[in-house]
Amino acid sequence: MSEFGAAMTRLREAQKSSRGAPAYSRFVNRPLGRPMAAAAYVAGLTPTQVTLLSGVATLGGILAIALLPPTWWSSLLVAALLVLGYALDSADGQLARLTGRGSLAGEWLDHFFDAAKAVGVHIAVLLNWYRFTDLADVWLLVPLGFTAVASVFFFGVVGADLLRRIHRLSTPGAPPAPTGGRTSALYSLAVVPADYGLLCIVFLTLWLTPVFVFLYTALAAINALLLLASGVRWYRSVAALERS
Repeated sequence: MSEFGAAMTRLREAQKSSRGAPAYSRFVNRPLGRPMAAAAYVAGLTPTQVTLLSGVATLGGILAIALLPPTWWSSLLVAALLVLGYALDSADGQLARLTGRGSLAGEWLDHFFDAAKAVGVHIAVLLNWYRFTDLADVWLLVPLGFTAVASVFFFGVVGADLLRRIHRLSTPGAPPAPTGGRTSALYSLAVVPADYGLLCIVFLTLWLTPVFVFLYTALAAINALLLLASGVRWYRSVAALERS
């Protein structure tokens, strides 16, 4: 078996849990990231280097949204760069598990880029609408609102996970904290509007302004509702730690 094939086999056996993962991340992004992680392993790249490649691809997509007039080819370019960046974002973690070279600094860098893209992509949409469309100014409130929702969503996920880790480290013998996530395919499909990967695909319609505005606005509204529901769930899960 080739080195690449051996790496692919080991990666399939070392996947992280699918608990709480939306459909795109679970069924598309991780499989896309797996051969990238194997190729990076063969090439001798570190997880941090893959994270940097992910950041470069995502930044390219964000800049293309903000700077290029929306045409069919620029929309395809945007979607391709964002999808590539997201797949590499999965690959860095898979490579870290494969090589055992994960680090706190690498995890911080990964979250740093995640936070940047969560905000940057929506600011780029605002600039795109302002520069290249004749939408009324009130529509600019949609990407502004989506920016706030995405930022708070990211904090909610990372903050709850951090508090669970602190609790496990500071409480000897504490049982694993419940995450509240689910593993079924139906649940994965139900939460897919909150998946960044779906947003990447929606950018294929960027050049079709009415279609993109409708899909993007719908995603913004659904994500706002999911944030409210998730906020209640995160609060309850963290509050339960104090009773354990």
